[in-house]
Amino acid sequence: MRVNVLYFASFREAAGRDRETRELPEGSSVADLWGALQSEIPYLQAFTRMPPPAVNREHVDGGKRLADGDEVAFLPPVAGG
Repeated sequence: MRVNVLYFASFREAAGRDRETRELPEGSSVADLWGALQSEIPYLQAFTRMPPPAVNREHVDGGKRLADGDEVAFLPPVAGG
């Protein structure tokens, strides 16, 4: 199956792009996708917890099973004051 991954803020800088399409095995979860991204983007390895994910613009947990064509975003931490 194919899913569309959106990158924002520091994740976009680390990935070097703002979006991409990823091929995943059927039945993959959001957590599976996060693990794959961490293995390929060194910056993401610093995150011991998965940032809040959204699938098709709805907040979900890591156990959410993905479907072909889903749009997935991980929301990076934001600092400010």
